[in-house]
Amino acid sequence: MNLYNTLTRKIEKFIPNNPEAVKMYTCGPTVYHYAHIGNLRSYIMEDVLEKALNYIGYNVIRCMNITDVGHLTSDSDSGEDKMLKGAKREHKTVIEIADMYTKAFFNDCEKLNIKKPQHIVKATDCIDIYINIIKTLLEKNYAYISNGNVYFDVTKLKDYYTLTNHKEDEMVVGVREGVEEDLGKKNQSDFVLWFTKSKFDAQELKWESPWGLGYPGWHIECSGISISVLGEYLDIHCGGVDNIFPHHTNEIAQSEGYLGHKWCNYWFHIEHLNDETGKMSKSKGDFLTLSLLEEKGYKPIHYRFFCLQSHYRKQLLFSYDILDSSVNAYNKLKSKIKSIKENKNGDIDFEIVKKFKEQFIKTLENDLNTSLALTTLYDVIKSDINNATKLYLIEDFDKVLSLDLLKDDNINIDSELLKYINEKIEMRRQAKENKDYELSDKIRDELLEHGVVIKDTREGTIYEIK
Repeated sequence: MNLYNTLTRKIEKFIPNNPEAVKMYTCGPTVYHYAHIGNLRSYIMEDVLEKALNYIGYNVIRCMNITDVGHLTSDSDSGEDKMLKGAKREHKTVIEIADMYTKAFFNDCEKLNIKKPQHIVKATDCIDIYINIIKTLLEKNYAYISNGNVYFDVTKLKDYYTLTNHKEDEMVVGVREGVEEDLGKKNQSDFVLWFTKSKFDAQELKWESPWGLGYPGWHIECSGISISVLGEYLDIHCGGVDNIFPHHTNEIAQSEGYLGHKWCNYWFHIEHLNDETGKMSKSKGDFLTLSLLEEKGYKPIHYRFFCLQSHYRKQLLFSYDILDSSVNAYNKLKSKIKSIKENKNGDIDFEIVKKFKEQFIKTLENDLNTSLALTTLYDVIKSDINNATKLYLIEDFDKVLSLDLLKDDNINIDSELLKYINEKIEMRRQAKENKDYELSDKIRDELLEHGVVIKDTREGTIYEIK
């Protein structure tokens, strides 16, 4: 496996500490709201990475945190706790908010065929771990107390900016959305390990500590959870590119300060999903969720297919027209596979299987190139090999792609219904051409009453039977 490593800024061969137990940590959600589809792109690609490593022959042990305290609206340790903000918005307690949105997140993951990590740990379950790490950092003089809070002193490290390759004077206040100056710090890049003097009103979750009643900073949570579950040596740390600074930068600082040695060898980051207005973000107010796509007639698997068509290190532009094209491509793919299933012939040729598997593995080893992986799938389908061999390979590839390629839709359309649908779609097309939009809407509603949802795309009208 060759992966782009943010730490070295180059593609390099993946060499784990132990091939039989690859330690992989992925930053989980802050459960104060629904995940938007940009967030979900990261989780999809992390899922593909885990499955690709397993497919190649590694045994992956994966851990994910659930942030239910300490994540602030500003990257400079100021603003509201996002959990408190969510609780106020919903008129619920922080615990109720965390429970509700954690369930919603994993419901989205299940719909997207994202495998649950073996270890899922809530931040609030590890308070003693953070306190012990912070004690050690204070003893080693990596941390200090100011205004009642405990801060990490970044000047104690040889290269705090190793992950970003920046110089200190380039990392000015305001470099990232929501950053403000904190006058309680010795250095502006210092970050909070533990809050004791709340900057928030009515903070619900607080714990006793050697420094007083308080709660952990956001960054210490991932370090504490990862080290406690996966040990002192981490192989791969994953997340979105917006986590690189300051979150992952701070994780490296405090983890290596605490451990006294290099902590993580490979950093895997997924690029942004953008819409026409720019990066998808909850801070904008309106944001796209998986449920909203479903309400508009899309299946979650359509969105997964959409993501896999692009490389994880490229910014991906979302629009409904582009998604519609992906839906059409996916439906055509499923139609071809259905025809292969209905006309299964021959015996599995394992020599041919070996050849195509090697081709598929090369695409995965090429910095997880899912677009080329899909091309290999199409190569199998278009080839002249017998259908039994094709089906074997399709099922095999789907262990990584997880696109439900062999799953039956369990919908049998009789010839009369099919004729009715096509006639109505043609009548509606003519009505729209004649600018008779009232008739067009009436036909759409009539089809909907029969459980037929239609969608207009640049390539024509497509339909789905609910």
